[in-house]
Amino acid sequence: MPLLNTITTPYAEAFLQVASSRKEVDEVVDQAKSVLQIWSDCPELSEAMASPVLEVDSKKAALERIFEKKLTPSFLNLLKLLADRQRIGLLDAVLERMLELYREQRNIALATVTSASALNDAQQADLLKKIQSIAGTNNLELNLNVDPSLIGGFVVSVGSKVIDASLAGQVRRLGLSLAKVS
Repeated sequence: MPLLNTITTPYAEAFLQVASSRKEVDEVVDQAKSVLQIWSDCPELSEAMASPVLEVDSKKAALERIFEKKLTPSFLNLLKLLADRQRIGLLDAVLERMLELYREQRNIALATVTSASALNDAQQADLLKKIQSIAGTNNLELNLNVDPSLIGGFVVSVGSKVIDASLAGQVRRLGLSLAKVS
C-alpha cells in the first residue's frame, strides 16, 4: 500500500462508517465530489489550508464559514479533525480514497472519458452503453473531461483498460508505424 493510502485510508474508512451509521452515504459522496471540485478550482484555499503558518483554530473557523451550510455535520467534523491533526492539506487525497472505497463497496466502475469537445446527452448515453459492456457492469460512474489537444474523438479509461479513439492517438500510432517501416 502506498504511503499516502496508509495515511488517508483510516480517515476515509472511518468517515464512510460514520456516514453509513447516519444513513447519509449517498449525500456525503455527492458532497465529497463538490468539495473536491471546490478544492481543485480554488488552489488558494487548498494552499492556505495546507500552510503551517495559519493556526489550526483559524483554519477550522474558515472551513466552518465556507462549508457549514453545504455539508452534513459529520463531513464538517471530518474537516475539523483533519485540521486538528495537521492533515487538512491531504483533504483531496482523503476524499478520493473515500470515493474509491465507496465504489469498491458498491461494485461501481469508474470510467474517465476525455473528449476533444463536450459530449451531448445522446453521445453520453451511447458511450455509456459501450463502456458498460467493456467494464462488464451496469454500475458505472462517468467522469467527463474535455481536452481540445485530442483534436477530435475521445479517450476512455476503465480501470487498467484504455481505449484511444482520438485523432491525436491515431496520428501518434501512424507515426509509430511509419517509424517502424523506415
